[in-house]
Amino acid sequence: MKNLEPKVLWNFFHQITQIPRPSKKEERILGWLKDTAANHRLDYEQDKAGNLVIRKAATPGYEHRPGVILQSHVDMVCEKNAGTEFNFDTDPIQAYIDGDWVKARGTTLGADNGIGVAMALSVLTATDLHHPAIECLFTVDEETGLTGAFALETGLLKGEVLINLDSEDDGEVFIGCAGGIGTKASFEWKKETAPAGLFAFKMEVGGLKGGHSGGDIHLGLANALKLLAGYLGRLKAQMPVRLATIQGGNLHNAIPREAGAVVAVPYAEKETIRVLLNLYLAEVEASYNAIEPGLKLTLQSTDAPAELIDQRTSDRLIDALNACPHGVIAMSTDMPGLVETSTNLASVKMAGNRIDIVTSQRSMGEAGKKEIADAVYQVWNDAGAQVEQTDGYPGWKPDLDSRILTVTREAYKTLFGQDPAIKAIHAGLECGLFLEKYPHLDMVSVGPQMYGVHSPDEKLSIASTQKSWAWLVEILKNC
Repeated sequence: MKNLEPKVLWNFFHQITQIPRPSKKEERILGWLKDTAANHRLDYEQDKAGNLVIRKAATPGYEHRPGVILQSHVDMVCEKNAGTEFNFDTDPIQAYIDGDWVKARGTTLGADNGIGVAMALSVLTATDLHHPAIECLFTVDEETGLTGAFALETGLLKGEVLINLDSEDDGEVFIGCAGGIGTKASFEWKKETAPAGLFAFKMEVGGLKGGHSGGDIHLGLANALKLLAGYLGRLKAQMPVRLATIQGGNLHNAIPREAGAVVAVPYAEKETIRVLLNLYLAEVEASYNAIEPGLKLTLQSTDAPAELIDQRTSDRLIDALNACPHGVIAMSTDMPGLVETSTNLASVKMAGNRIDIVTSQRSMGEAGKKEIADAVYQVWNDAGAQVEQTDGYPGWKPDLDSRILTVTREAYKTLFGQDPAIKAIHAGLECGLFLEKYPHLDMVSVGPQMYGVHSPDEKLSIASTQKSWAWLVEILKNC
């Protein structure tokens, strides 16, 4: 990467990939950013949440223009393929180049939002750019709940314009985002001694693409938990079914790629379960063949467990997983092609005598967000689970008369001879939270082309990154 142009940008990105930075464990990347600021004699300030601002004075002739905030987050989603040996707390990302793409070996790359951090640093350290006063805001813990943006202190920022560098689509300007809320459920289950005469098997769902539960929800990708629950529901309709273990998914904002369960049924149903699996698999493949070519549903016999989840909890969990909505709920009537409201069945995890279920809901409007969150709440409440909802976060309402939008559009047209696409995104950008603390901000969000973010398939376009850098330079020159 260090040999790519512009060298300063790719060198920064390479260094960022070498620094472990899971959400809530950003101390090393923040320390490196402070050292970089000190080495370039730049002032910096950090708030109590850990958010860091590095400041650079305006270049001659730009002193009286409104200050610009370049914003990115320093943490990354830590996902790896099954069988990949990797410790996100200690290991550097193994990045490599494949044609026009930068990828990582078996893990997420962290271009979301490492490339935004690299662009901001490139502006801070450049000596040949023209720009107003610059504040680079590096927020913490964006991926697990926008924690840094929630806790951002008032008075920390002085600028009037904010450019968020956390978008993932070439040639597009984002001027709005969805708000979100989380709905979590938990069952307390009892151990029951497994009776004699059971056949036990391990059911696994894998090979799915996964992806961002906001930006990719409209693609209709398969959800491993929903597929697992669908098969267990088919079994339950024909025979007694007992769960010994069940798990799937990981992060609240990722569509589950893998799920599995250890299941026990009467021994006499040993052959029936395979027949039902074949029938179910045929239906699933017919539905997802084009979009999920790697889909796998596997069944393997295993030793009968000594203990099982109690029958009541097992039944209610299977029923609720099938009843829980997932995917697009409504499309926007204001912006064609934009998802208005969605929900993600994100994870099921066992810890001690608890089974914890995490879901997340998004909507461009507060009413839609509340409506789908209440619907999900009701599913789990009716199942007898303990249910709670997070406070959520606000959306960012589009402003088509924004001055920075005009500057951004004209800069793109000057460089590339056409208008960029103006869009809103069905994902949680931090911009909505910034407006709560700094309501005067004029904002846009831009960034280079990426695919597969929040999954080990994540890849970053080299050509688009070069293009986005030129665009950012032109925007700053005309702010």
